Amino acid sequence: MRGSRRLGLVAGAATLLAAAPLSTIFRDWTWLLQCLIVVALLVAVGMLLRWWRTPLWAQPIGLLGTLLIALTWLFPSGREILVVLPTPDTFAYFGQLMSGSVQDIRSYGLKVPDTEPLLFITVLGVGLVAVVVDLLAVGMRRPALAGLPMLAIYAVPVAVYVDSVPPLPFVVGAAGFLWLLVAENVERVRRFGRRFTGDGRDVDIWEPSPLAAAGRRLAIAGVALAVLLPFVVPGMTGGLLDRQNSLGGGGQGRGSQGGPAGRVDLFASLSGQLNQSTTVDMVKVTTTESNPFYLRFGVADRLLPGGFAASNPSGRPVSRGLPDPRSGSRAGVTYQQHRADVETTAGFNMPLLPLYLDPLLMVELSSGWLYDTDQRIVFSRREQSKGRKYSFDYLRADYTPAVLEAVPTLPADHPMRQRYTETPKVREVEELVAQLTKDKRTDYARVRAIYDHFSQDNKFRYSLATEGGTSGQDIVDFLTNRVGFCQQYASAMAWLVRAAGIPARVAFGFSNGTRKEGNTYTLTNRNLHAWTEVYFDGVGWVPFDATPAASVPGSTRTTWAPNSDEPAPVTPTAGPNTAAGPGSSAGPGGVERPERDVDPGFDASGAPIDRPVTIWPWFVAAAVVLLLSLPALRRALLRRRRSPRVPTGSAALAAAGASATMHPVAEVGLVVDQARVEAHAAWDELIDTLVDLRLRVDPTETPRATVDRLIRDGHVAEPAAEATRLLGRAEERARYAREPLPSGQLIGPLHSVRRALAAETSRRTRMVATVLPPSVLMRWRRAITDTTTGFITWVGGVRSRLFNLDRLRRWRTGRLTGGQPTR
Repeated sequence: MRGSRRLGLVAGAATLLAAAPLSTIFRDWTWLLQCLIVVALLVAVGMLLRWWRTPLWAQPIGLLGTLLIALTWLFPSGREILVVLPTPDTFAYFGQLMSGSVQDIRSYGLKVPDTEPLLFITVLGVGLVAVVVDLLAVGMRRPALAGLPMLAIYAVPVAVYVDSVPPLPFVVGAAGFLWLLVAENVERVRRFGRRFTGDGRDVDIWEPSPLAAAGRRLAIAGVALAVLLPFVVPGMTGGLLDRQNSLGGGGQGRGSQGGPAGRVDLFASLSGQLNQSTTVDMVKVTTTESNPFYLRFGVADRLLPGGFAASNPSGRPVSRGLPDPRSGSRAGVTYQQHRADVETTAGFNMPLLPLYLDPLLMVELSSGWLYDTDQRIVFSRREQSKGRKYSFDYLRADYTPAVLEAVPTLPADHPMRQRYTETPKVREVEELVAQLTKDKRTDYARVRAIYDHFSQDNKFRYSLATEGGTSGQDIVDFLTNRVGFCQQYASAMAWLVRAAGIPARVAFGFSNGTRKEGNTYTLTNRNLHAWTEVYFDGVGWVPFDATPAASVPGSTRTTWAPNSDEPAPVTPTAGPNTAAGPGSSAGPGGVERPERDVDPGFDASGAPIDRPVTIWPWFVAAAVVLLLSLPALRRALLRRRRSPRVPTGSAALAAAGASATMHPVAEVGLVVDQARVEAHAAWDELIDTLVDLRLRVDPTETPRATVDRLIRDGHVAEPAAEATRLLGRAEERARYAREPLPSGQLIGPLHSVRRALAAETSRRTRMVATVLPPSVLMRWRRAITDTTTGFITWVGGVRSRLFNLDRLRRWRTGRLTGGQPTR
């Protein structure tokens, strides 16, 4: 196997090894199979292109075309030509997959399922890295630079993991890169022949010299030290000792259900579970309350420019008791005490425990579980919730809308208002809040105006597939598109309430699940939910669920926050234990509602739907066609330039701008020069034709010898043989004789010879000569080589001038210290 082919195989294998860190992101191995197919096709096409001796600049074009065909085959839109040839609909579908991948990245937590958009973006990225690695390592023989795109793959898990990335995939990727370096070095050494020792013994290339063996040992030790050092030094991020002492487990990713409580991305966990195709039981709860409200486990109370985030909780062990929330209650607020028994399954694994608001007493929990009195959550820094059984007593607050209406506005210097009303300045949000709260005199009236805004009457609808926008801010895009699911509704309402100067935050938990027997509920990933909590002085945190009730299984409404989409009378109750409203879909005795809305693009009448016309794929296709046609255009232009278009005699003089009074000798000299130019051009065209048709060209032959060889080998026959002799004779006289053949006699013979040569070659050769003429590619390759060589020579000269060894030797240490002079 030739060196370039072997190195191409190693480059492809190294790319796949460098993609090993992606295994820490995906749940299954579909991505690896698809990447293996694409990389294998790219390696095969790369070897074929180098076998055809295509120039270096054409190889990435061919590889990119192969990648496009592979993506079309793996991710078809259904409107391809011959299954693998893309159409404008294919490019439009690729654009949809790109947009869908952005949404999936925001929605899913680690590890992600095999969704079409995520697989597409992964295969596309690995394929592009394979193209760059092949170009750098095999085409340009710069394998060290190939480590940069390979490192880009490893940057993906680094970007999505919060604590630290598992080390094994990085070691596998590093081994692939070292393999590529060694393979290229071996191929470089093989060019010089076989190695021998000092006593003449034959040595294999892989057998190191003592110095090389020591270098390899040092390299292995250095890599091992660099990999293992972060795991044993406590001061380094993600160190093994640090994780064992404080986290109690491995690093977790954004959106995962592990890791420290304050660093769990609740939004990503929620959306990732809702987007799963299967239903997973997560919690089973039995309560003495007949109509309980939502079971909660997390809070996002920090509002950043990009949205809400959870702050790091702090508290004391639950075994020491919990504070009584009834202290300092406002008149009109009463409490009822209940008890709940909770059992979590393997599907719910977080450093958080689900419980109802305002717990009083926690039992059957170790001192490793802490209670945060501000967030009202139970968390742990060492343990997880998987498979936990525990019980707790809790209070259910009873109050009416009139009680909330009577709550005065908090002063500006109140700690709760200062902490929970911080909002980024967004003009669109401030204008909307001012419009909604105009003429509202109480905090409850302002909150209800904001809450009622998120209704179907205002074109808001529920969908797990959110829509993007052009504003650059998610809050503005949601308020404009008015499409989203619970986390968008909860975050948007909390943002608007804060902008109105009222404390608010986002709570996470479960809506009411399916009632099995008595007051026992089974909560699944379909019941995961988010809602808004608003603080009223003397009442506490009051829940408001702005998400459309009909779209949320187990949705519950209250007297102070009724279902604005179905304004039917709600049975008055004293608190959050109100039964599920008319919009409830999976509450006690309720009917299961669809968890996804109907596709807005579906038309039951069967009428055609007007879709926007995508124009950019046509520009991409036109650019690709133009790029591929450059060699043929260059060849046609060169052939046209070689055709004699200047007549002889006085007309030639006039075309050349000569004066009518020119001396006769000068006129004759101009005609002779023109005849020589035409003879050389005709001969150069003949040589380029031979190169294009893959016929042997010997630059050491004379024109007569070349003509005789063509006739003798049977490439041209009469009358083309006589025309070939004429071209050879014209070139000889143009080179050596005083007078060349008269001008204008070579056009016909040249065309006759070109037709005869083409008739003796295969159709494939003629097609390649037309589309990718080798003569043009050879000139471009030679120009690139000359330019590169000149640049390297220039750099070498600059380096030798800057680092002159003789000049440095003059200033060696011995002279500076007054020692013996240099000999």
